[in-house]
Amino acid sequence: MTVTATTDKTGARTPEAVGVIENARERIDALDDRIIGLIQERMAVSAVIQEARITSGGRRVNLSREMEILGHYRDALGKPGTTLAMTLLELCRGRV
Repeated sequence: MTVTATTDKTGARTPEAVGVIENARERIDALDDRIIGLIQERMAVSAVIQEARITSGGRRVNLSREMEILGHYRDALGKPGTTLAMTLLELCRGRV
């Protein structure tokens, strides 16, 4: 790939910046793969919890626990953390 094509792809204006961006993007892609794997693991663990709760006569969702999780993410990441936590909770609830 030519430097011009690479700079167009990265938005960088120097070959050095292109290298930094490409390396950082590779790290981000690897991190994203790990995050996706962790989310899938979280979904499986959540399914075990839900099954145990339902089998014992309880409800699928425990709202007080969800509020704890929302608070944890908000405290760690600010307002966007709440949105992220809501998405995780939605993914992990399965079909309600």
